[in-house]
Amino acid sequence: MKIINLDKKYIWHPFTQMSQWLKNEPSEILSIEKAKGNYLYDSKGKKYFDGVSSLWVSVHGHQKKEIDRAIIKQLSKVAHTTFLGLTHSPAAILAKEVVEIAPKGLAKVFYSDNGSTAVEISLKMAYQYCQQKNKTNKTSFLSLRNAYHGDTIGSVSVGGMDLFHSKFKKLLFKTHFAQSPHCLRCNKRKNGVNTKQTNGTFSKHCKSMGCKGECLKEVETILKKHSSNIAAAIVEPMVQGAAGMLLMPNGYLKNFETLCRKYGVLLICDEVATGFGRTGKMFACEIENIKPDILCVAKGITGGYLPLSATITTEKIYNAFLGKFEEFKTFFHGHTYTANPLACSAAIANLKIFKSEKTIKNLKPKIKKLSIELEKLKNLPNVGQVRQLGLMVGIEIVKDKNTLLEFEPKLQIGARICSYCRTRGLLIRPLGNVLVLMPPLSITLKEIETIVATISEAIKKTLNY
Repeated sequence: MKIINLDKKYIWHPFTQMSQWLKNEPSEILSIEKAKGNYLYDSKGKKYFDGVSSLWVSVHGHQKKEIDRAIIKQLSKVAHTTFLGLTHSPAAILAKEVVEIAPKGLAKVFYSDNGSTAVEISLKMAYQYCQQKNKTNKTSFLSLRNAYHGDTIGSVSVGGMDLFHSKFKKLLFKTHFAQSPHCLRCNKRKNGVNTKQTNGTFSKHCKSMGCKGECLKEVETILKKHSSNIAAAIVEPMVQGAAGMLLMPNGYLKNFETLCRKYGVLLICDEVATGFGRTGKMFACEIENIKPDILCVAKGITGGYLPLSATITTEKIYNAFLGKFEEFKTFFHGHTYTANPLACSAAIANLKIFKSEKTIKNLKPKIKKLSIELEKLKNLPNVGQVRQLGLMVGIEIVKDKNTLLEFEPKLQIGARICSYCRTRGLLIRPLGNVLVLMPPLSITLKEIETIVATISEAIKKTLNY
Protein backbone atom coordinates (compact mmCIF):
# COMPACT_ATOMS: atom_id res chain seq x y z
CA MET A 1 0.00 0.00 0.00
CA LYS A 2 1.33 3.44 -0.91
CA ILE A 3 2.52 5.69 1.92
CA ILE A 4 -0.22 8.26 1.28
CA ASN A 5 -2.92 5.60 1.51
CA LEU A 6 -1.44 4.26 4.74
CA ASP A 7 -1.33 7.79 6.10
CA LYS A 8 -4.97 8.52 5.25
CA LYS A 9 -6.12 5.21 6.72
CA TYR A 10 -4.26 5.31 10.04
CA ILE A 11 -2.94 8.79 10.94
CA TRP A 12 -4.43 11.80 12.72
CA HIS A 13 -2.23 14.84 12.01
CA PRO A 14 -1.66 17.71 14.48
CA PHE A 15 -3.29 21.10 13.86
CA THR A 16 -4.94 19.63 10.75
CA GLN A 17 -8.58 19.48 9.66
CA MET A 18 -8.57 15.84 8.69
CA SER A 19 -11.70 16.02 6.53
CA GLN A 20 -9.80 18.40 4.26
CA TRP A 21 -6.64 16.28 4.44
CA LEU A 22 -8.53 13.18 3.32
CA LYS A 23 -9.86 15.03 0.28
CA ASN A 24 -6.35 15.91 -0.88
CA GLU A 25 -5.12 14.13 -3.95
CA PRO A 26 -1.93 12.08 -3.45
CA SER A 27 -0.07 14.65 -5.54
CA GLU A 28 -1.10 17.36 -3.06
CA ILE A 29 0.43 15.57 -0.07
CA LEU A 30 4.15 15.92 0.44
CA SER A 31 6.00 12.85 1.69
CA ILE A 32 9.51 13.75 2.88
CA GLU A 33 12.09 11.01 2.36
CA LYS A 34 15.40 12.68 3.22
CA ALA A 35 17.10 15.94 4.15
CA LYS A 36 20.47 17.57 3.64
CA GLY A 37 21.69 20.98 4.71
CA ASN A 38 18.86 23.51 4.50
CA TYR A 39 16.76 21.33 2.20
CA LEU A 40 14.15 18.58 2.43
CA TYR A 41 13.58 16.06 -0.37
CA ASP A 42 10.27 14.40 -1.24
CA SER A 43 9.61 10.86 -2.44
CA LYS A 44 10.13 11.97 -6.04
CA GLY A 45 13.49 13.58 -5.31
CA LYS A 46 12.34 17.20 -5.53
CA LYS A 47 14.06 19.49 -3.02
CA TYR A 48 12.49 22.20 -0.89
CA PHE A 49 14.09 24.89 1.22
CA ASP A 50 13.15 24.26 4.85
CA GLY A 51 11.70 27.72 5.48
CA VAL A 52 10.32 26.98 8.94
CA SER A 53 13.26 24.92 10.19
CA SER A 54 11.03 21.83 10.42
CA LEU A 55 8.77 23.69 12.86
CA TRP A 56 11.40 26.02 14.31
CA VAL A 57 13.89 23.34 15.39
CA SER A 58 16.60 22.95 12.74
CA VAL A 59 19.54 25.20 13.60
CA HIS A 60 22.61 24.25 11.56
CA GLY A 61 20.72 22.33 8.88
CA HIS A 62 20.03 18.64 8.36
CA GLN A 63 22.69 15.91 8.41
CA LYS A 64 25.19 18.11 10.20
CA LYS A 65 28.15 15.76 10.44
CA GLU A 66 29.20 16.78 13.95
CA ILE A 67 25.74 16.02 15.36
CA ASP A 68 25.42 12.82 13.32
CA ARG A 69 28.74 11.58 14.73
CA ALA A 70 27.81 12.46 18.29
CA ILE A 71 24.58 10.46 18.10
CA ILE A 72 26.29 7.47 16.47
CA LYS A 73 29.04 7.51 19.09
CA GLN A 74 26.51 7.60 21.91
CA LEU A 75 24.44 4.89 20.23
CA SER A 76 27.40 2.55 20.55
CA LYS A 77 27.25 3.08 24.34
CA VAL A 78 23.63 3.36 25.47
CA ALA A 79 20.56 4.67 23.68
CA HIS A 80 18.40 5.19 26.73
CA THR A 81 18.28 4.72 30.46
CA THR A 82 15.93 6.08 33.06
CA PHE A 83 17.00 9.30 34.76
CA LEU A 84 15.11 8.46 37.95
CA GLY A 85 17.80 7.61 40.48
CA LEU A 86 20.56 7.38 37.82
CA THR A 87 22.71 9.78 35.87
CA HIS A 88 24.94 9.71 32.79
CA SER A 89 27.68 11.87 31.32
CA PRO A 90 25.78 13.46 28.38
CA ALA A 91 23.14 14.87 30.74
CA ALA A 92 25.68 16.19 33.25
CA ILE A 93 27.92 17.74 30.59
CA LEU A 94 24.98 19.32 28.77
CA ALA A 95 23.58 20.79 31.99
CA LYS A 96 26.89 22.54 32.63
CA GLU A 97 26.98 23.86 29.06
CA VAL A 98 23.40 25.13 29.23
CA VAL A 99 23.89 26.90 32.55
CA GLU A 100 27.03 28.60 31.22
CA ILE A 101 25.16 30.17 28.29
CA ALA A 102 21.86 30.84 30.09
CA PRO A 103 20.96 34.24 31.59
CA LYS A 104 22.88 35.01 34.77
CA GLY A 105 21.47 33.51 37.96
CA LEU A 106 20.10 30.31 36.46
CA ALA A 107 21.85 27.30 37.96
CA LYS A 108 19.81 24.07 37.85
CA VAL A 109 18.52 22.09 34.84
CA PHE A 110 15.42 19.88 34.88
CA TYR A 111 15.08 17.87 31.66
CA SER A 112 11.97 16.83 29.76
CA ASP A 113 11.21 16.21 26.10
CA ASN A 114 9.22 19.06 24.51
CA GLY A 115 8.30 22.69 24.94
CA SER A 116 4.86 22.11 26.42
CA THR A 117 6.28 19.92 29.18
CA ALA A 118 9.09 22.40 29.85
CA VAL A 119 6.42 25.03 30.49
CA GLU A 120 4.24 22.62 32.45
CA ILE A 121 7.21 21.89 34.71
CA SER A 122 7.91 25.59 35.20
CA LEU A 123 4.34 26.21 36.36
CA LYS A 124 4.41 23.27 38.78
CA MET A 125 7.81 24.36 40.10
CA ALA A 126 6.61 27.91 40.69
CA TYR A 127 3.43 26.70 42.39
CA GLN A 128 5.17 24.17 44.64
CA TYR A 129 7.92 26.67 45.47
CA CYS A 130 5.31 29.12 46.77
CA GLN A 131 3.54 26.42 48.75
CA GLN A 132 6.80 25.34 50.39
CA LYS A 133 7.69 28.96 51.19
CA ASN A 134 4.38 29.28 53.06
CA LYS A 135 2.87 31.50 50.37
CA THR A 136 -0.10 29.19 50.12
CA ASN A 137 -2.46 31.78 48.61
CA LYS A 138 -0.32 31.96 45.46
CA THR A 139 -2.29 29.56 43.28
CA SER A 140 -2.76 31.52 40.04
CA PHE A 141 -0.60 32.93 37.25
CA LEU A 142 -0.22 36.04 35.10
CA SER A 143 0.09 35.79 31.34
CA LEU A 144 -0.52 37.89 28.20
CA ARG A 145 -3.34 37.74 25.70
CA ASN A 146 -2.22 36.17 22.40
CA ALA A 147 0.29 34.06 24.34
CA TYR A 148 1.03 30.50 23.30
CA HIS A 149 2.95 28.27 25.70
CA GLY A 150 2.08 24.76 24.51
CA ASP A 151 -0.75 22.24 24.40
CA THR A 152 -0.77 20.45 27.76
CA ILE A 153 -3.49 21.53 30.20
CA GLY A 154 -1.16 23.64 32.32
CA SER A 155 0.44 25.38 29.37
CA VAL A 156 -2.99 25.93 27.79
CA SER A 157 -4.16 27.49 31.07
CA VAL A 158 -1.59 30.25 30.61
CA GLY A 159 -2.22 30.48 26.87
CA GLY A 160 -4.12 33.47 25.54
CA MET A 161 -5.17 32.38 22.05
CA ASP A 162 -8.89 31.64 21.87
CA LEU A 163 -8.54 29.80 18.57
CA PHE A 164 -6.46 27.10 20.24
CA HIS A 165 -7.62 27.31 23.84
CA SER A 166 -11.28 28.35 24.17
CA LYS A 167 -12.68 24.82 23.83
CA PHE A 168 -10.79 23.73 26.96
CA LYS A 169 -11.72 26.61 29.30
CA LYS A 170 -13.63 24.46 31.77
CA LEU A 171 -10.51 22.32 32.30
CA LEU A 172 -8.15 25.19 33.02
CA PHE A 173 -6.82 26.77 36.21
CA LYS A 174 -6.98 30.45 37.10
CA THR A 175 -4.82 32.82 35.07
CA HIS A 176 -4.93 36.62 34.93
CA PHE A 177 -4.43 37.93 31.39
CA ALA A 178 -3.02 41.34 30.55
CA GLN A 179 -3.18 42.96 27.14
CA SER A 180 -0.24 41.92 24.97
CA PRO A 181 2.08 44.85 24.22
CA HIS A 182 0.88 45.81 20.77
CA CYS A 183 -0.54 49.19 20.02
CA LEU A 184 -3.97 49.72 21.56
CA ARG A 185 -4.35 53.26 20.24
CA CYS A 186 -2.91 52.89 16.73
CA ASN A 187 -5.21 50.06 15.73
CA LYS A 188 -8.00 47.94 17.14
CA ARG A 189 -9.34 44.88 15.36
CA LYS A 190 -12.48 42.85 15.74
CA ASN A 191 -10.55 39.71 16.68
CA GLY A 192 -8.65 41.48 19.44
CA VAL A 193 -5.22 41.32 17.81
CA ASN A 194 -3.81 44.83 18.12
CA THR A 195 -0.64 45.18 16.10
CA LYS A 196 -0.83 48.28 13.94
CA GLN A 197 2.61 49.46 12.92
CA THR A 198 3.98 51.76 10.27
CA ASN A 199 6.04 49.94 7.64
CA GLY A 200 6.76 47.15 10.08
CA THR A 201 8.12 49.39 12.83
CA PHE A 202 6.41 50.88 15.84
CA SER A 203 5.12 54.41 15.41
CA LYS A 204 6.51 57.37 17.34
CA HIS A 205 3.59 57.00 19.75
CA CYS A 206 4.46 53.35 20.36
CA LYS A 207 8.13 54.08 20.87
CA SER A 208 7.22 56.46 23.66
CA MET A 209 5.41 55.04 26.66
CA GLY A 210 2.16 55.32 24.62
CA CYS A 211 0.51 51.94 24.20
CA LYS A 212 3.45 50.22 25.87
CA GLY A 213 2.70 52.26 28.95
CA GLU A 214 -0.99 51.39 28.77
CA CYS A 215 -0.20 47.68 28.60
CA LEU A 216 2.30 47.91 31.45
CA LYS A 217 -0.26 49.87 33.45
CA GLU A 218 -2.66 46.94 33.07
CA VAL A 219 0.06 44.52 34.17
CA GLU A 220 0.70 46.63 37.25
CA THR A 221 -3.01 46.94 37.99
CA ILE A 222 -3.34 43.15 37.98
CA LEU A 223 -0.23 42.67 40.11
CA LYS A 224 -1.24 45.39 42.56
CA LYS A 225 -4.61 43.72 43.07
CA HIS A 226 -3.70 40.03 42.82
CA SER A 227 0.04 39.58 43.50
CA SER A 228 -0.71 37.90 46.81
CA ASN A 229 -2.45 35.18 44.80
CA ILE A 230 -0.10 34.99 41.79
CA ALA A 231 2.74 32.46 41.90
CA ALA A 232 4.44 33.54 38.67
CA ALA A 233 4.14 35.56 35.49
CA ILE A 234 5.00 33.85 32.20
CA VAL A 235 6.03 35.56 28.99
CA GLU A 236 7.46 34.82 25.54
CA PRO A 237 10.34 37.31 25.53
CA MET A 238 10.34 39.83 22.67
CA VAL A 239 8.19 37.78 20.24
CA GLN A 240 4.80 36.12 20.56
CA GLY A 241 5.49 33.42 17.99
CA ALA A 242 2.29 31.46 17.40
CA ALA A 243 0.26 34.69 17.54
CA GLY A 244 1.90 35.70 14.26
CA MET A 245 5.37 36.89 15.25
CA LEU A 246 4.06 39.84 17.25
CA LEU A 247 6.93 42.00 18.50
CA MET A 248 7.29 43.75 21.84
CA PRO A 249 8.19 47.47 21.86
CA ASN A 250 11.64 48.24 23.19
CA GLY A 251 11.67 48.41 26.96
CA TYR A 252 8.41 46.55 27.56
CA LEU A 253 10.04 43.30 28.66
CA LYS A 254 12.45 45.04 31.04
CA ASN A 255 9.58 46.94 32.62
CA PHE A 256 7.58 43.71 32.86
CA GLU A 257 10.48 42.13 34.77
CA THR A 258 10.71 45.16 37.06
CA LEU A 259 7.01 44.88 37.93
CA CYS A 260 7.41 41.19 38.75
CA ARG A 261 10.23 42.05 41.17
CA LYS A 262 8.28 44.94 42.68
CA TYR A 263 5.29 42.76 43.51
CA GLY A 264 7.16 39.59 44.49
CA VAL A 265 6.04 37.41 41.59
CA LEU A 266 8.34 34.86 39.95
CA LEU A 267 9.20 35.44 36.29
CA ILE A 268 9.07 32.55 33.82
CA CYS A 269 10.50 33.18 30.34
CA ASP A 270 9.33 30.76 27.66
CA GLU A 271 12.16 30.62 25.11
CA VAL A 272 11.01 27.41 23.43
CA ALA A 273 10.66 29.32 20.14
CA THR A 274 13.06 32.24 20.65
CA GLY A 275 16.02 30.37 22.11
CA PHE A 276 19.22 29.22 20.43
CA GLY A 277 19.87 32.12 18.10
CA ARG A 278 16.48 32.78 16.52
CA THR A 279 16.41 36.45 17.54
CA GLY A 280 20.07 37.10 16.83
CA LYS A 281 21.04 36.41 20.44
CA MET A 282 21.48 33.00 22.03
CA PHE A 283 18.39 33.83 24.11
CA ALA A 284 15.89 36.64 23.59
CA CYS A 285 16.26 37.52 27.30
CA GLU A 286 19.70 38.92 26.45
CA ILE A 287 18.22 41.67 24.30
CA GLU A 288 17.03 43.58 27.39
CA ASN A 289 19.24 41.82 29.96
CA ILE A 290 16.38 39.92 31.58
CA LYS A 291 17.16 37.53 34.43
CA PRO A 292 14.22 35.14 34.78
CA ASP A 293 13.62 32.92 37.76
CA ILE A 294 12.77 30.07 35.40
CA LEU A 295 13.70 29.63 31.73
CA CYS A 296 12.03 27.11 29.41
CA VAL A 297 13.92 25.88 26.33
CA ALA A 298 13.35 23.17 23.72
CA LYS A 299 13.11 23.11 19.88
CA GLY A 300 16.63 24.19 18.83
CA ILE A 301 18.45 22.68 21.80
CA THR A 302 19.39 19.53 19.85
CA GLY A 303 19.78 21.31 16.53
CA GLY A 304 16.47 19.81 15.41
CA TYR A 305 17.57 16.19 15.76
CA LEU A 306 15.82 14.67 18.78
CA PRO A 307 13.14 15.65 21.32
CA LEU A 308 14.63 17.35 24.36
CA SER A 309 13.74 20.29 26.55
CA ALA A 310 14.94 21.88 29.75
CA THR A 311 13.46 23.97 32.52
CA ILE A 312 16.28 25.97 34.07
CA THR A 313 15.92 27.67 37.43
CA THR A 314 17.80 29.43 40.22
CA GLU A 315 19.49 28.00 43.29
CA LYS A 316 16.89 29.86 45.37
CA ILE A 317 14.00 27.93 43.83
CA TYR A 318 15.92 24.64 43.80
CA ASN A 319 16.81 24.98 47.50
CA ALA A 320 13.14 25.26 48.47
CA PHE A 321 12.69 21.63 47.36
CA LEU A 322 15.45 20.31 49.63
CA GLY A 323 14.54 18.63 52.89
CA LYS A 324 14.13 15.37 54.75
CA PHE A 325 12.58 12.45 52.90
CA GLU A 326 9.52 12.45 55.13
CA GLU A 327 8.85 16.15 54.48
CA PHE A 328 7.91 15.25 50.89
CA LYS A 329 9.36 18.45 49.44
CA THR A 330 10.57 16.45 46.43
CA PHE A 331 9.49 17.69 43.01
CA PHE A 332 7.36 14.70 42.04
CA HIS A 333 7.55 15.09 38.29
CA GLY A 334 9.35 13.19 35.55
CA HIS A 335 9.14 11.60 32.12
CA THR A 336 10.22 8.25 30.75
CA TYR A 337 12.61 9.84 28.26
CA THR A 338 13.90 12.57 30.57
CA ALA A 339 17.55 13.37 29.67
CA ASN A 340 17.68 10.76 26.92
CA PRO A 341 21.44 10.17 26.28
CA LEU A 342 21.11 10.37 22.48
CA ALA A 343 19.27 13.68 22.68
CA CYS A 344 21.73 15.09 25.23
CA SER A 345 24.66 14.06 23.01
CA ALA A 346 23.05 15.78 20.03
CA ALA A 347 22.56 18.92 22.13
CA ILE A 348 26.19 18.97 23.26
CA ALA A 349 27.35 18.72 19.65
CA ASN A 350 24.88 21.44 18.67
CA LEU A 351 26.27 23.86 21.25
CA LYS A 352 29.84 23.07 20.18
CA ILE A 353 28.94 24.11 16.62
CA PHE A 354 27.63 27.44 17.92
CA LYS A 355 31.12 28.04 19.31
CA SER A 356 33.27 26.59 16.51
CA GLU A 357 31.33 28.27 13.69
CA LYS A 358 30.67 31.49 15.62
CA THR A 359 27.02 31.11 14.71
CA ILE A 360 25.65 34.06 16.68
CA LYS A 361 28.29 36.48 15.39
CA ASN A 362 27.75 35.32 11.81
CA LEU A 363 24.02 35.96 12.03
CA LYS A 364 24.41 39.74 11.83
CA PRO A 365 24.90 40.02 8.04
CA LYS A 366 22.15 37.45 7.47
CA ILE A 367 19.68 39.39 9.60
CA LYS A 368 20.58 42.61 7.81
CA LYS A 369 20.21 40.97 4.38
CA LEU A 370 16.85 39.51 5.35
CA SER A 371 15.66 42.93 6.52
CA ILE A 372 16.70 44.49 3.20
CA GLU A 373 14.91 41.83 1.17
CA LEU A 374 11.76 42.01 3.30
CA GLU A 375 11.53 45.74 2.60
CA LYS A 376 10.58 44.80 -0.97
CA LEU A 377 7.42 43.10 0.27
CA LYS A 378 6.09 46.11 2.16
CA ASN A 379 4.85 47.89 -0.95
CA LEU A 380 2.71 44.98 -2.10
CA PRO A 381 -1.01 45.91 -1.92
CA ASN A 382 -1.97 43.07 0.41
CA VAL A 383 0.98 43.04 2.79
CA GLY A 384 -0.16 44.75 5.95
CA GLN A 385 2.93 44.36 8.09
CA VAL A 386 6.26 42.61 7.97
CA ARG A 387 7.48 41.80 11.47
CA GLN A 388 11.06 40.68 11.98
CA LEU A 389 13.34 40.02 14.90
CA GLY A 390 16.54 38.20 13.95
CA LEU A 391 15.52 35.33 11.68
CA MET A 392 11.94 35.25 13.00
CA VAL A 393 9.55 36.75 10.47
CA GLY A 394 5.79 37.20 10.18
CA ILE A 395 4.37 38.56 6.90
CA GLU A 396 0.78 39.65 7.36
CA ILE A 397 -1.57 39.30 4.40
CA VAL A 398 -4.60 41.61 4.54
CA LYS A 399 -7.64 42.38 2.42
CA ASP A 400 -7.32 46.13 2.90
CA LYS A 401 -3.94 47.67 3.60
CA ASN A 402 -5.33 50.92 4.99
CA THR A 403 -7.64 49.38 7.57
CA LEU A 404 -5.74 46.08 7.93
CA LEU A 405 -9.07 44.31 7.30
CA GLU A 406 -8.40 40.57 7.17
CA PHE A 407 -9.41 38.01 4.57
CA GLU A 408 -12.19 35.65 5.60
CA PRO A 409 -10.79 32.42 7.09
CA LYS A 410 -12.69 30.26 4.59
CA LEU A 411 -10.60 31.72 1.76
CA GLN A 412 -7.44 30.25 3.32
CA ILE A 413 -5.30 32.91 1.70
CA GLY A 414 -2.25 32.15 3.84
CA ALA A 415 -2.44 28.45 3.08
CA ARG A 416 -2.84 29.09 -0.64
CA ILE A 417 0.22 31.36 -0.73
CA CYS A 418 2.25 28.71 1.10
CA SER A 419 0.97 26.08 -1.34
CA TYR A 420 2.24 28.16 -4.25
CA CYS A 421 5.61 28.54 -2.54
CA ARG A 422 5.81 24.76 -2.36
CA THR A 423 5.52 24.51 -6.14
CA ARG A 424 8.60 26.75 -6.27
CA GLY A 425 10.61 24.64 -3.84
CA LEU A 426 9.98 26.58 -0.63
CA LEU A 427 8.25 25.18 2.46
CA ILE A 428 6.70 27.73 4.81
CA ARG A 429 3.56 27.58 6.97
CA PRO A 430 0.82 30.11 7.69
CA LEU A 431 -0.57 31.16 11.04
CA GLY A 432 -3.97 32.16 9.72
CA ASN A 433 -3.15 34.84 7.17
CA VAL A 434 0.32 35.48 8.55
CA LEU A 435 3.11 33.82 6.59
CA VAL A 436 5.78 32.55 8.94
CA LEU A 437 9.40 32.44 7.84
CA MET A 438 11.91 31.02 10.30
CA PRO A 439 14.82 29.52 8.36
CA PRO A 440 17.74 27.55 9.82
CA LEU A 441 20.55 29.75 11.14
CA SER A 442 22.71 28.14 8.43
CA ILE A 443 20.81 29.96 5.68
CA THR A 444 23.02 31.76 3.14
CA LEU A 445 22.69 35.31 1.83
CA LYS A 446 21.77 33.96 -1.62
CA GLU A 447 19.10 31.72 -0.14
CA ILE A 448 17.62 34.70 1.71
CA GLU A 449 17.31 36.59 -1.56
CA THR A 450 15.74 33.62 -3.32
CA ILE A 451 13.15 32.71 -0.70
CA VAL A 452 11.89 36.27 -0.20
CA ALA A 453 11.56 36.62 -3.99
CA THR A 454 9.60 33.36 -4.03
CA ILE A 455 7.25 34.63 -1.33
CA SER A 456 6.73 37.85 -3.27
CA GLU A 457 5.88 35.88 -6.41
CA ALA A 458 3.51 33.65 -4.45
CA ILE A 459 1.60 36.62 -3.00
CA LYS A 460 1.24 38.20 -6.43
CA LYS A 461 0.12 35.02 -8.15
CA THR A 462 -2.33 34.00 -5.43
CA LEU A 463 -3.94 37.44 -5.29
CA ASN A 464 -3.82 37.95 -9.09
CA TYR A 465 -1.53 40.90 -9.64
